[in-house]
Amino acid sequence: METSYSSFSKIYLHDKSSKVRWWFLAFLILLGVVLFLPWTQNIRATGSVTTLYQDQRPQQVNTIIGGRVVQWYIKEGDFVKAGDTLIQLAEVKVDYLDPNLLQRTKEQLTGKKQSVEFYKSKVGTAEQQIAAINNTLGLKLDQLRNKVNQLQVKLQSDSAELNAAINDLNIGALQLKRQKSMYDSGLVSLTQLESRSQSYQTVLANKIMAENKLVTNRQELMIAKIEMDAVQQENKEKITKVQAEQFQSLTQIANGQADVAKLENQYANYIIRNGMYYLLASQSGQVVKAQRAGIGEVVKDGEMIAEIVPDKVKYAVEMFVRPLDLPLLSNGQKVRFMFDGFPAIVFSGWPQASSGTFGGEVVAVESNVSTNGKYRVLVKEDPTDRPWPLELKNGTGANGLALLKDVRVWYEIWRNINGFPPDYYKQATKK
Repeated sequence: METSYSSFSKIYLHDKSSKVRWWFLAFLILLGVVLFLPWTQNIRATGSVTTLYQDQRPQQVNTIIGGRVVQWYIKEGDFVKAGDTLIQLAEVKVDYLDPNLLQRTKEQLTGKKQSVEFYKSKVGTAEQQIAAINNTLGLKLDQLRNKVNQLQVKLQSDSAELNAAINDLNIGALQLKRQKSMYDSGLVSLTQLESRSQSYQTVLANKIMAENKLVTNRQELMIAKIEMDAVQQENKEKITKVQAEQFQSLTQIANGQADVAKLENQYANYIIRNGMYYLLASQSGQVVKAQRAGIGEVVKDGEMIAEIVPDKVKYAVEMFVRPLDLPLLSNGQKVRFMFDGFPAIVFSGWPQASSGTFGGEVVAVESNVSTNGKYRVLVKEDPTDRPWPLELKNGTGANGLALLKDVRVWYEIWRNINGFPPDYYKQATKK
């Protein structure tokens, strides 16, 4: 009987006190504590490692001119410095095959410059010729003016002489008339009358000579004035002809200067083109993706020869976020990263407890949507956090957590159940 009672007491514990409710109460208390723990809201986004500056990204080395490959000075995987020679090209265009092209172009340029100088000298000679013509005109005009003045004085003298001859003629006519009257009265002889008649004829001849002389002087004066006009007209014609030649020379000078500028430009282009047969490294780095394999291959203008990956870069991460999360990001936003190949233990709500993550800071948020329907965000290394690994390379994958507001766990659970976005806020900035 005693044995059966012992078995009954061990199987049925109806007279024993249970600790389940204490464990349940402890679990509820622990759950309440957990619900009120702080939780850091975050935005998850994936991206890849790139560079902060464009000139530190892999750069293509392109040919500026087309040509034929003569010699390679590097191979894929080599490290080069800025200015090192990568490849040598040879000319393939007919316009540049002449080995003495530079010398011949320089000779053409020199000849054209000399031609311009000769035309300038011709213009100077024309100026001197115009000055000489004007000086000759001045001398001729002075001579003609003196002649006109002399003729005018002589004309006055001839006019006075004509007036005197007219007076003498009038007096002679009166004397002849009186002499005829006296002859008719018998007071004078026929000889005296004939003598007086001869004197009258002489005075009449003098008057006619004076008139002729006056008319001749007037004609000479008119001829002198006409000659002055003719000299001036002739001078204008000579000057016009010289100026026409001068303007023609100036036109030749302008055309020559245009040709000189064109030849100088062409000569400079030839010099620059000669320097393009050797392709140089634009920056220091490693040569990758060599496109041409051998000697003698022809490359076109602007064709890529190789690519150089810079050896000194400042890395950044480009990540893509959803349009829904875009308003939550701004410059200066803190981000935590996990890089591919670097182990990490992440607690998304407690970034301080995470291990193996690296800090970043948002530097740019693009306003244009990318082809994948998301917005591109550029994040640089946080200078106040642990440095990023030196082994990072371009294209390494990165998982990012953009840190937002600190809230309670219960609020984050409630937000996710209702599908609400994270709280939007802006960090305070120091002025």
